[in-house]
Amino acid sequence: MDLNLGGVTVTNSEEAQCFETSVDGLRAFIAYRRFPGRIVFAHTEVPPPLEGKGLASKLAHTALDFARVSHLRVVPLCPYVSSFIGKHSEYRDLVSPGDLQRVLSP
Repeated sequence: MDLNLGGVTVTNSEEAQCFETSVDGLRAFIAYRRFPGRIVFAHTEVPPPLEGKGLASKLAHTALDFARVSHLRVVPLCPYVSSFIGKHSEYRDLVSPGDLQRVLSP
């Protein structure tokens, strides 16, 4: 699954278990583990030269949209994905009530 978002193509590398993009030869990604009925987002990484360009947000949107169309519950262990869900209420229904309480806690 490849998705082009504002000139940035995000790819779901199922073999590597990550959503990734490459800009100027640098790779940004969200690592995940997929289980029956759920997807665990473990880590987001954006190289320092690419920070502040919205890449992590584009990765998160793609990853969460994938979870929705795949009917997967989201377990946001990654602090970035957890924070992203807290700020984007349209994705909260993907998270179990117990995990959502943790996501929304200050």
